[in-house]
Amino acid sequence: MANVLRVLTRVMGWACVAIGLYHVLLGNAAIPGAGSAGPTIDSWGRFMGASFVGYGLAWLWAARQRPVPARAVRWLAGVFLLGGVGRLLSLAEHGRPHWFQIVLTVLELALPPVFFWLADAEERPRHGGTEVAAAGR
Repeated sequence: MANVLRVLTRVMGWACVAIGLYHVLLGNAAIPGAGSAGPTIDSWGRFMGASFVGYGLAWLWAARQRPVPARAVRWLAGVFLLGGVGRLLSLAEHGRPHWFQIVLTVLELALPPVFFWLADAEERPRHGGTEVAAAGR
């Protein structure tokens, strides 16, 4: 499980960095259905892209630690989950967005529980080659 946590944390980090840079470079063109959203949304989207790069770098920082810090993974996964909840609120208030946004919503709601479950995989003591939960957790 520790290897799965480390790989998923790295993949999450690099994906967020790549997506963030894509948004910084392309602005509105990076958002399906938002090509004509105007300069205000373009500016906001590029700023949020830069923020997403920082978020991805935080995932990569966590992946480089030994052990991968469970607290950091839980916080980062919680932020991702909050993004999914935000998309659900938008869906409820404004209706169905572009289909790709629905796919992203599913990922943002499905991945955090996986990270919450795996978060302490490297911090758990190992006995006889098997992982066991640490006392008091």
